[in-house]
Amino acid sequence: MSAGNYILIAFGSVFVALGFLGIFIPVLPTTPFLLLAAICYGRGSKRLYNWLLEHRVLGRYVRDYRSGLGIPLVSKIYALVILWVSIASSVIFFIKPMVLRIMVVTIASIVTVYILTLKTRKKDINEDEDKVKELQINKQI
Repeated sequence: MSAGNYILIAFGSVFVALGFLGIFIPVLPTTPFLLLAAICYGRGSKRLYNWLLEHRVLGRYVRDYRSGLGIPLVSKIYALVILWVSIASSVIFFIKPMVLRIMVVTIASIVTVYILTLKTRKKDINEDEDKVKELQINKQI
């Protein structure tokens, strides 16, 4: 295993921890952190990637997103609030050059549009378990 794999596993583990905390702490978005963890694990460790996808609680978030069911509205709202609070505070307090301010706000705007265009899951995560399994079989996630 290379050093790059260990770094990806470390980042993936941090994202899993943040995603797990997001289940209990309203200001942390669960789905985006778990998607980042899946990306890191997918490139760093197939065993951890499979563990995440098969996890009874955490795996549902990733599987639902990948199967096209979308992400919960609450996750979208939290992600956007955290994004814009951090961008606003950075632009106001830390970033001085106007060019950098414009760049940061532009990137945040693009991310906002992307998040808003993602499909929003309307039902509770537990209600769609059968549909997710069916889509997994069809798409072979």
